[in-house]
Amino acid sequence: MKVALLGYAQAGKKTLFTLLTGRHVPPNRKEGESVEGCAAVRDSRVDAIAAILKPEKTKYAEVRYLLCPDVAAGGQERTWLEEARKCDAICMLVRDFASDAVYHPAGSVDSARDQSNLAAELVLADLEMVEKRIERIGKEKRGGQAPEQVVEEKTLQRCRPDLENGKPASQIALEPHEEKSIRSLGLLTRKPVIWAHNVDEDKLAGEGSGAVAVSCKIEQEIMDMTDSRERAEYLGSLGLKASGVDRMNHAVYDAMGLMSFYTMGKDEVRAWTIHKGSTAPVAAGKIHTDMERGFIRVEITRYDDLMAAGSEAAVKEQGKVHAKGKDYVIQDGDICMFLFNV
Repeated sequence: MKVALLGYAQAGKKTLFTLLTGRHVPPNRKEGESVEGCAAVRDSRVDAIAAILKPEKTKYAEVRYLLCPDVAAGGQERTWLEEARKCDAICMLVRDFASDAVYHPAGSVDSARDQSNLAAELVLADLEMVEKRIERIGKEKRGGQAPEQVVEEKTLQRCRPDLENGKPASQIALEPHEEKSIRSLGLLTRKPVIWAHNVDEDKLAGEGSGAVAVSCKIEQEIMDMTDSRERAEYLGSLGLKASGVDRMNHAVYDAMGLMSFYTMGKDEVRAWTIHKGSTAPVAAGKIHTDMERGFIRVEITRYDDLMAAGSEAAVKEQGKVHAKGKDYVIQDGDICMFLFNV
C-alpha cells in the first residue's frame, strides 16, 4: 500500500517524511518531483513474540509513503495530482505550530482554515477530472459505446452534481459495478484520507478535528533516544502512549481497514498486512502466490494464548493450536502456519 503525503508549503512534510521512513529528501530534488520511502509499523506483538522465540530477525509490516510536491494555495498548480492519484490513501499534513522563523503561504497559521481549503482542493481536483472524462466520453461515443462505457458515463454524471456542491466522492453511494467503472480515474476523494496536524508541544496530548496530532520537533527528539525505557518515560511526560509516527501509521491502517497477522519461527518473526475480513488463502497469498494457489489448511495460534503459555511448545501442549480451512477468516492477533501443496 502507498500513501500520498500532501499539504501546503512549510507544513513540515519533508521532516515528517524523513521521520517516518528514515530517508532524507535529496537536496537536488527537482521541482514537482515526488520521493518514496518505507515506514516500519512498530508492533508490540512482534516484539513480544520475538522475546519468546528469540529469532534470527524480526520484521514489522510496512507502509510506503510518497512525498508529493506542495499543494499550491488557491489551486494555481496541481503537480501533486498525478502521483497522488496512484496511491491507495492520502495523508494531509496541516501546519498548527507557531514560528516567526517559518513563513506560511497564507500569511497566518489557521489549521481549521487550511484543513477546509485542502479538503476543497481535493474535491475541485476530482470535479475537473470528472468533467474532462465526461467530455472525452462524449467525443468517443460518436462511434458507439461499449456497455462498460455506458456505465462509466452514467456514474460520472451522478457524481458531478455532488462534487460541484463540494461533496467528496466517498459520500456518494455507488454500486460495485459503478465503483469499478471509475476506479481507473483514481478520484482522490474516494480514497481514505488521514489528517495530521503538525502542532506545538502543548497541543500534543489532544487529537483535534479528527486529526493525528504530531510535533515534528518532538518526534526528532524521540527518534534520537536509543533507550526504549527512556523513550517511554519521555512519551509519558507528554501524556502520550505512542509517538506521533507510530500513531500516524496505525491511523493509516484504521482508515484503510487493514490489520496484521503473524508468522513465527526460529529464523524470523514477521507481521503481514491484509484487509480485515480476509480468508486464510488470501492471507497465505501475501506471503507467496503459490501458498494461496496450493492452500491446504492453516494452523492458528492466538497471540494471547502464546503469551499466556509462555512458549511455542507449551501452547501446543495446551491444545491451543487450531487447524482451519479455506473459509476461515483471519482474526486480529492470529499467528499462522500455512500448509500448502503445488
